[in-house]
Amino acid sequence: MLFRRCNLNYHCWRLLRATNALAMTYEMIMQEKPKVSVTRTRRGSAAKEFSFTQADVPASSRDLASFRASAWDAFKKFSLPVTTDEAWRRTDLRLLPASDFKLPKEGAFEDLPVVPEDLLEPLTGEQHGGQITLLPGGSQIQLDETLAKQGVIFTDFRTAEKDHADLLASLIGQIVKPGDGKFAALASALAQNGVLLYVPKNVQVENPLHSVLWGPGGELAHCSHLIVFVDNGASVTYVHEAASPNETGHAMHAGVVELHIGENANLRFVELQSWGRHVWNFSHERARVERGGNLDWIFGAVGSRLTKNFSDLDLAGEGAQGRMSGFYFTDDTQHLDHDTQQNHFAPHTTSDLLFKGALKGKSRSVWQGMIYVAPGAQKTDGYQANRNLVLDDQARADSIPGLEILADDVRCTHGATVGKLEQEPLFYLKSRGIPQREAEQLVVEGFFDPIMQRIPFEGVRERFQQAIQDKLSA
Repeated sequence: MLFRRCNLNYHCWRLLRATNALAMTYEMIMQEKPKVSVTRTRRGSAAKEFSFTQADVPASSRDLASFRASAWDAFKKFSLPVTTDEAWRRTDLRLLPASDFKLPKEGAFEDLPVVPEDLLEPLTGEQHGGQITLLPGGSQIQLDETLAKQGVIFTDFRTAEKDHADLLASLIGQIVKPGDGKFAALASALAQNGVLLYVPKNVQVENPLHSVLWGPGGELAHCSHLIVFVDNGASVTYVHEAASPNETGHAMHAGVVELHIGENANLRFVELQSWGRHVWNFSHERARVERGGNLDWIFGAVGSRLTKNFSDLDLAGEGAQGRMSGFYFTDDTQHLDHDTQQNHFAPHTTSDLLFKGALKGKSRSVWQGMIYVAPGAQKTDGYQANRNLVLDDQARADSIPGLEILADDVRCTHGATVGKLEQEPLFYLKSRGIPQREAEQLVVEGFFDPIMQRIPFEGVRERFQQAIQDKLSA
């Protein structure tokens, strides 16, 4: 026994000696050999940059020109996001042909596909209180005279710069900052198409307002900016849709949405995305809700080649409430990435988020959500949930909920699920004589029913249900 221990110690001593000798030899070699500096390429670095120049920044009034100049400076400082950036880990832009995009020229829509009639139909009632059609290089505006007499402003950016320059300059960039990211800065600097909606104090807008951003054309970069300011005690419903036909080549959209809901004000904001399959879509959106205000924010996304969307809800005043309801359906090789943030900055605030999506083909969805509760924001009630239905084996859904709570008297919950079609309800429906395709459609519609129940507008529900049918039959 003693001999075996001594033999083991001897071998350990020889191994240690050999290791020390190797280390000394390596150190001598490194001292004699000149050092070489090696630069490593960042994984996922973008191959191209945008070819826009400062000459592309629209000419503006003095205050607005100053804002756009600062936004342009921010745009030039930012590099294109790469997958080593935390917010972009699951969305790769290396195939984005950034240098190929150009801005639409004035009146460019005259030679491009026209807006389909169904996009202009009312989705939230029998008639519109106002409607704006944003086209490449132009726009069409309608507003009910009664609303105009009440002080409601609902117009495009070109008209707002002429008739409401001071108001526009005072509101732009107050909620979404150009420093929020590369694409926020791009849209802030170059947006020629935009909407300004201002509802004065205590004005109740009964008929919904509607805008359509129509973006046809290949190799074009469509930049848009929406500003909604609902003053204290006011109320309005606003529906905005971004769409384009499916075309060859590539196109891009960069957008900013700024929502301000004043004290005891009420905003219903419905946002539909049905870009063509060739469109790279990027948007930064944020809502600020003041004391006692209420926001009902409804998303629907079925289009684009790739989407990266940041949607932030800032509950800034005591008693503020916000509800976010999201619907998405992907197929083929689509990639939709939604990044949501529910920020509770004041006590007694409530947020409620539910996003539901279905996936087909080789498509991919990403949802990353965070509930943040600031110090002192006691009695916060925050909820978030993401549910995904994967219809094909090669489709993929990433769901990442999160909580950051810095107060001690709150109620915050979150959850996420990813699953496939259940066979039991399918078997039940087929046993009753319903064909496979129709049975699958019924199960998928049942999956989305909790989202549909949150939407108080029949026209919007019908649009979503039609999207489900189109995706399933593709």
